[in-house]
Amino acid sequence: MYAESLELKNFRNYEELQMHFSPGTNVIYGDNAQGKTNILEAICMLATTKSHRGSRDMEMIRFGQDESHLRLYYSRNHVSHKIDMHLRRAGKKGAAVDGVPVRRAADIYGRVNLVLFSPEDLNIIKHGPGERRRFMDSELSQLDHVYISSLTEYNKVLEQRNALLKEISFRRNLEQTVDIWDEQLVRHGIPLIRERRKFIEKLNPVVSEIHADLTGGKEKISLMYEPDVSEDLFAEKIAANRERDLRMKTTTVGPHRDDFDVKIGDIDIRHYGSQGQQRSAALSLKLSEIDLLKEITGDPPVLLLDDVLSELDGGRQKMLLSNMKNVQTFITCTGMDELIGNKFQVDRAFHIVNGHVDE
Repeated sequence: MYAESLELKNFRNYEELQMHFSPGTNVIYGDNAQGKTNILEAICMLATTKSHRGSRDMEMIRFGQDESHLRLYYSRNHVSHKIDMHLRRAGKKGAAVDGVPVRRAADIYGRVNLVLFSPEDLNIIKHGPGERRRFMDSELSQLDHVYISSLTEYNKVLEQRNALLKEISFRRNLEQTVDIWDEQLVRHGIPLIRERRKFIEKLNPVVSEIHADLTGGKEKISLMYEPDVSEDLFAEKIAANRERDLRMKTTTVGPHRDDFDVKIGDIDIRHYGSQGQQRSAALSLKLSEIDLLKEITGDPPVLLLDDVLSELDGGRQKMLLSNMKNVQTFITCTGMDELIGNKFQVDRAFHIVNGHVDE
């Protein structure tokens, strides 16, 4: 599977753009603030319906315009497909796959599997649990349509329940309606807990092998899923914490508070690891995504490296290079010298200057 071409109209700083990609390594280079990352963001939008920067749809529409159009052609099993997306300042975005409109994110997720690696990902270990939950959710959403549907519904119910908890402080008679939201929260939350546990179990041997190669066998890494509550106790605990939730005006129990620990030997490196250990572990996690997606889907994912090479030392760059073989890769950077010096194979290069592309 690989991305064939990208077309943009009024997206970020691009008035119009057409790019045709190599199935190998594509380098997008230029000075800062020229629009390199915007191209990767567009690919992410078309593959996942969301910006990897967390931007709102209207923020991605070119200044002074009301709409933005994005189109990605991609090849899977030697058959070409396309995904279209239409962003609007007024109204919801629209999307279509091969010309057929789709309404749910689950209908797009998994058609183009991605692994995105940015400098912020190097902090996935030392940052809070939210980063690690996003890591789990991102991968599981690409692998399992049922998971993304459960996640979407869970987040909607959680938002509604939290709004109700705040409203009850003014209208106490509404408390009796919390039971309805509790039932929905548990129904959609249990699949999240179950699939996250399975995911970490599958990921563990993969990340362990990669990390051993990265550290020359000097460190043994292990992951352990830390659910906030188990499947069988979720309903009981959400009920037991009702008064606490009413007092705090938020939901204090559920998979929205999950985490997973990362250990080198017996040391929890989230809290006690060196910066070098945390970065090596983060790289191992990202590389394990590639192998796991290959194993489960039978197809290598598209790898997006957003200005991350300058953050890695020579050894980690070599490890990354070895995992780029037979994987379509997009690299953003400020210049070509670093790639040439480190013997990166470059199949196609795009020079970005203020929203314009030269090959």
